[in-house]
Order: sequence, then structure tokens, then C-alpha cells
Amino acid sequence: MSQEPTVRERAWGAIFRNAVLSWQTAVTLIITLVLYFGVQITNIPGWEQWFWLVLGGLAEVAFIASNLSDPGAAARAVAKEFEEQFDLGQIKSTVARQRLQSALEYRRNMATLAQRAKGALRISLEQTTKDVNQWIGHMYELALHIDAFDNNELVERDRKMVPQQIEKTQIRLNRETDPTIRRDLEQQLNQLKQQLANLDQTANSVKRAEIQLESTLSSLGTIYAQMSLLGTKEVDSGRAQRLRLEIQDEVASLQDTISAMDEVQSQRLQLR
Repeated sequence: MSQEPTVRERAWGAIFRNAVLSWQTAVTLIITLVLYFGVQITNIPGWEQWFWLVLGGLAEVAFIASNLSDPGAAARAVAKEFEEQFDLGQIKSTVARQRLQSALEYRRNMATLAQRAKGALRISLEQTTKDVNQWIGHMYELALHIDAFDNNELVERDRKMVPQQIEKTQIRLNRETDPTIRRDLEQQLNQLKQQLANLDQTANSVKRAEIQLESTLSSLGTIYAQMSLLGTKEVDSGRAQRLRLEIQDEVASLQDTISAMDEVQSQRLQLR
């Protein structure tokens, strides 16, 4: 049996931590201490000063209980816990960062749908939301790959200089008559052409990655819309299963794109 906490257990844990560390708890604590040390009640028979501590504790328990019973609070707590894994400040591309912000918003709404559902529908929606976690993780990784290219001044310099080097090498090769030197120039020319091909392939892979990031966000919105329409009677039907298969396909596609970008980058570095 898996020891991994369920979504509900993690939600309760996150809600409890958020409640204990909230400003409301801090205010309750301050008021309780002020009353305990500064307010003396003498006109109520049997009143003890430590009753203030009990009342403060009961107020805090009521506050935590109200949070635990609020589906919206549960969804927000789990979303916060998940989103803390991703530092969007590391994403320099404004467009990619906006895509990720929208993706996280979709996920928050999915978590809210799951928390508000009951029975088998809730379990199904929770699992679907869990599947989306990996999807967003790959989107984040893809955005980092795009940034790595956009902020690489060496790549940009090479894309400008390599064509010039090819032209100069070709001119020298056309003028050279010595067989040994011609052989060296031909080898150099082939290496430069391969380098340019790799640079172009890298640029094209980044363009495809940017397009895929946008289309993936659209797919995520479609999944959310389908989750919103999913009824209790359809939980055990093929519709819920198709929903999860669509998510798995998107995750696999993102992984393939990331692997392709890594391969192109590796080839370019080997060539250098």
C-alpha cells in the first residue's frame, strides 16, 4: 500500500498550517494575552483569569474548524502548496510566464471543482488534477529551456558569425591550390555548415516549443471545461478515462519536446 498522503490529507495539513500561521491566529493570540494579563473580572462569581486562555483556545479551534470545512480553503491550500514548487520569477520570458500563470489558475479551479464534488466524482476529479500536476511541471521545464536559449548571447553571436565564416572559408577554398590546405579547408567548411545547421535546428526547436506552450495552455483550458461538465453518472464511463488519456498524451508530448531540445543542445555543444 502506498504511503503517499492522499489529496485530502495533504489539503487538511496545508489548511491547518495556513490557519495556525495566519494573521487571524496572531490577532487571536494577542487579544487573548491582553485579556489574560490586563483585564480583571470581579463581578462574575467563579470567574478565573485562566478562562481567557480557554476562550482564546476555543476561538482558535473554531477558526481552524471553519477553514477545514470550507472547500474553497482546501483548494486554495493545496494550490498554494503545489505552486510553491515553481518560482515564476526565474522565467524571464514574459509570454512564457503568463502562460504558466494561466496554467496554475486553471489548476486552482480544477482543485476547487474536486473539493466541491462528492463520492466517486470527487475521487475522479482529484486524480485528474493530480495528473495535471505533471503537465504543469513539464510546462515549467519547457519555459526554462526557452529562457536558456533566449538569454544565450553566445548562440546569438554564433548565428551571426558562422555564416560569415562559411563565406570566408568558401572563398579561401576556391582560391587555394595546395591539396593539403584544401583538405583542411574542406573539413573546416563542413564543420561550420554542421554548426550552422545545429544552430538553426536549435532556433527552430525553440520556436516549436513556444508554439507548443501556447497550444498546451489551450488544451489545459479544454480539459478544465470538460471537468466542469463531468457529471456523477459519467465518472465510471469512458468520458473520464478519455480525459485522463488526453492529459497523458499532452504530458508525453511535452516530454518529447524537452528531450528533443536537450538533444539538439547536446549536439551543438559536442560540435563546439
